[in-house]
Amino acid sequence: MHIGATLQEIFAASADASAIGLSLSQIDKQKPAPLLWVQETRVLSDFGRPYIHGLPVSLGTEPIHVTARNAKDALWAMEEGLKCPSLSAVIGEIYGDPRALDFTATRRLAVAAERYGVPAFLVRVGGQADLSGARRRWRVKSQPSVPHPYNPKAPGTPVWSLDLFRARDMRPGQWDAVYDAAAHHLDLVSPICDGAVADGARRYG
Repeated sequence: MHIGATLQEIFAASADASAIGLSLSQIDKQKPAPLLWVQETRVLSDFGRPYIHGLPVSLGTEPIHVTARNAKDALWAMEEGLKCPSLSAVIGEIYGDPRALDFTATRRLAVAAERYGVPAFLVRVGGQADLSGARRRWRVKSQPSVPHPYNPKAPGTPVWSLDLFRARDMRPGQWDAVYDAAAHHLDLVSPICDGAVADGARRYG
């Protein structure tokens, strides 16, 4: 699910890394260029720095990591990064609902992403949806993983519940998706159902 360069805003709970997974899954593997990853200090203290060896191999290079003291600095770093066409994408993680993150700030990110051809992913950790200039806005959360094909006690392929609640280029909707690491894309899966099978998946996921 790769789209043109624009701003996507992704909301997730503070203990859920699915928003980062969704962001990484949409970075074009045909552009093996550096990724700029901006983290606000509070997000960094809760999640830690990106684990380089856990990133998709198809990204081809280590990210450029920036720590920002606050949301204002994080937004500035994101906008400056988007003006560099040699980047593959810009990811920014911001905690909560800071005053600096208003419609004007998101509009500036969207314009910069589209003008310079660099996709932007604004990850909102524990934030609430308000007015935004983002072209696509998601709510995501992790689901029990797919059962491992060889070891039922091992974690399987990650599954995410996706809620595209606002978009300018496609119809909003809700899906469950699994990330295919080998192909570096998302595949739709059937919703997780109640019952013994689902209970087993939750236990092993």
